[in-house]
Amino acid sequence: MADDISYTTEEIAQILKVSKLTVYDLIKKGELPSYRVGKQMRVDASDLEAYKLKTKNAGKGTEYAAPAHPAAHPAAQSLPSFPVGGSRPIVITGQDVSLDLLAKHMEKQIPGIRPLRSYVGSLDSLISMYKGESDIVSTHLLDGDSREYNLPYIRRLLIGSSYKVVHLLKRRAGLYVAKGNPLQLGGWADLGRPGIRFANREKGSGARVLLDEQLRLHGIKADQLSGYEHEESNHIGVAGKVASGEADVGVGIEKAATIVGNVDFVPLIQEQYDLVLLKKPENMAWIAAVLGILNSPAFQNELRSISGYDLSLTGQVLFES
Repeated sequence: MADDISYTTEEIAQILKVSKLTVYDLIKKGELPSYRVGKQMRVDASDLEAYKLKTKNAGKGTEYAAPAHPAAHPAAQSLPSFPVGGSRPIVITGQDVSLDLLAKHMEKQIPGIRPLRSYVGSLDSLISMYKGESDIVSTHLLDGDSREYNLPYIRRLLIGSSYKVVHLLKRRAGLYVAKGNPLQLGGWADLGRPGIRFANREKGSGARVLLDEQLRLHGIKADQLSGYEHEESNHIGVAGKVASGEADVGVGIEKAATIVGNVDFVPLIQEQYDLVLLKKPENMAWIAAVLGILNSPAFQNELRSISGYDLSLTGQVLFES
């Protein structure tokens, strides 16, 4: 029966032809009632149809347009409490497993909020915060000229916003190469060799920005890399292409090489993985609680069980606007 049908956020995004972050924005505003099944958010078909009917009657069609800037939409300035169970959704963007652990601790320790995870890249995460679609974003974006991570991008993109930047962790990034590194690829300059088959990440990801900045600094044109235009949506996908022999090299983090196996990792840089928390009056209580979680032995001990993380500065506030 139709009443028994429910959809995931990914399925809702496909049906409405919008991004997953836009679906989360609808859930945050209470326009799409949702509930959780395990770690997954679901929306009943009847509630989706009610939303579509409402937007049709308002003359908007079935496509929802997110505001160009948070100030352009009053609801983005003061999000209502979530109607089901009284919990307010908090959208956390990024792909690292550390964010899943953070969401778990938040759900257990902070009453009145419900973390929602959105698995998008660093640049898209910051843009989503600028649009008012997310509350906590993760970023690992290298500025090649200053050799500084994250803050140059945050300052440019979050103009007019009030936010707090908090360090989460450091991790090694570099090259995935075939087992034994038969082509002897040892640095960024080696990507300019003719005939190298490359596996790339999607635009907006931290790994893609790292690659593009290194190509620029080393005077290598993107069209010199065979396969540059072929994109994978995560580190494991890139490492998998190299492990299967479909590519000679890709850029990513060390942990994915360990997970995939049959691939070697050449470390080239220690990247900085930071969180940006959007400061609003209604956010300040849970922001303080999140800082407490980040600095707690319980959270940090869980992170230490995952190899490859440097937690020496975890929880330190780096910048506050």
